[in-house]
Amino acid sequence: MAGIEWAFYALIPTFILLHLWVSPYTKVEESFNIQAIHDILIHGIPNENADQFLTANYDHMSFPGSVPRTFVGALILGGLSRPFVWLLNSPAQLQFLVRAILGLLNAAALVAFGRSIARVFGKSAGIWYALFQASQFHVIYYASRTLPNMFAFIFTNIALQGLLNAHAASFDGKSIARSYRLSLYLLTFAGVVFRSELAILVATVTLYLLATRSISIVGVIIPAGLAGAVIGLITTVSVDSFLWQTTPLWPEWTAFYYNTIQGHSADWGVSPWYFYFVNALPRLMINPLTYLFCIPAALLPAATRARSLDLLVPTLTFVGLFSFLPHKEWRFIIYIVPALTGVAAAGASWIWTRRGKTWLYAALSLALIGSVLVSFVASIALLAISSLNYPGGEAIHYLHNNIDTAYGVHWDHTNVYFDNLACQTGVTRFLENHEGPQTIVDVLEAQDLLSKRKWTYDKTEDPGALLDPMFWSKFHYVLAENPAKIIGAWSTVHVVYGFGGIRVLKPGEESGSPVEPLNVVARTSVADETWTTKVAQLWHTAEKLVRYRLLRGWWVEVRMEPKIRILENQALYS
Repeated sequence: MAGIEWAFYALIPTFILLHLWVSPYTKVEESFNIQAIHDILIHGIPNENADQFLTANYDHMSFPGSVPRTFVGALILGGLSRPFVWLLNSPAQLQFLVRAILGLLNAAALVAFGRSIARVFGKSAGIWYALFQASQFHVIYYASRTLPNMFAFIFTNIALQGLLNAHAASFDGKSIARSYRLSLYLLTFAGVVFRSELAILVATVTLYLLATRSISIVGVIIPAGLAGAVIGLITTVSVDSFLWQTTPLWPEWTAFYYNTIQGHSADWGVSPWYFYFVNALPRLMINPLTYLFCIPAALLPAATRARSLDLLVPTLTFVGLFSFLPHKEWRFIIYIVPALTGVAAAGASWIWTRRGKTWLYAALSLALIGSVLVSFVASIALLAISSLNYPGGEAIHYLHNNIDTAYGVHWDHTNVYFDNLACQTGVTRFLENHEGPQTIVDVLEAQDLLSKRKWTYDKTEDPGALLDPMFWSKFHYVLAENPAKIIGAWSTVHVVYGFGGIRVLKPGEESGSPVEPLNVVARTSVADETWTTKVAQLWHTAEKLVRYRLLRGWWVEVRMEPKIRILENQALYS
């Protein structure tokens, strides 16, 4: 049984890596950490003239964002990645490696939590947990993404594991107290360093333990809280004050003050109070049977009720309290998904073990198996669609691997401009061409070093500079969403398409996405196909095979729209 059980747990890291392989590019929400990891690995940490070194080489000094973010996660991930750098051929592969390591760390934490589910609720519950978790799209897709939430996710899963381990039969009083201390310590540390909203989860867990377990304030709560807060503060303030060259700096406090106390989070949109319960959690859980049947089933028998409430009450109370904040995003509550999934697994196991008793349990068991299969299919479909949302990554990949290599462009020095959409949808420093010197040690030699690079890049956002024709004259290529805003004589050499929505086709309706004609003969060939093109072709092939044979003419069309144009400066040829 042990071997079979581990085969199910292996689904979690396998699907995390599969999602990474299919969708290797990043979005703007991940940009701070992915750029920081690049700068740490490529340029290193300065030991002298830190301000000049960081200003000349590190991305965050030029593009700091609205509030500073912590470098702690980037430093840890950079350190774990460094031993493997020599195995790789390019920085682009290094980006994949960095994300793979983060994904595997989250996978290890998820599997460890699943093992605790099996220890408390039984091996069958552990298997159901692995199936439910591996088939959930959002957790698996984002496990390898360098969001601050996914660094904190590792700590919250280990903390939740500690809450479960405290109920293991082999634990004595001291072991139980130690397990609770570890859980509260990890939650506090993660809240101080990575995500301030975890303070609410620390509070709900602490209050629940005080109300139900009679834990010692002096022996458990104070030591755990103090250790987590002090070690977290020492870690983040020392690291971030140095790398941001601002003393003292506690990034999460700055972000909390800016977003919550000053109310700037509402600038990003306001959602109704019920958003998390009605919209976010059903999307995160993806399988409706988990919350409609399995979680209630876990609360019915006395054998699983108490342990289920230990996970449900503090986590759902956290969501309820967090719902008072006007700005809401599903990633703010992703930490509770494994807990809900674990309780659902306990309920599924209870139903499954009774499948031979009545027809109702047999039907529910079959429905559970079918729902897991449908969830896997839905997750794969969401993966394919989501992979189409990174035209910036596709564009820079095409620029370097097709226009430069396949068509013999041999500029001594190539200068490229990225517009806002390109930077938001996949362009990172990892994907840039790294031929020539990269690290500027002496700022007096900066211009000389820059001239020795084969490729240089610009992400200027200043509206005044963008209206100056001389600004554009220096670029060989521009990655632009709207060519009309680019001043000068430019021709489109390639168009990168991206996801443009979903449309249900009725019988007789023709499918088709908008196709943009090019100003000149495009430099394309069969070998030039990008990932988005391949996915679109695969979907079209599926339409031919399935639509009229099985679905009687009905179909779901994934529409592709022009997103980014690769423009070439025609003035350079005159």
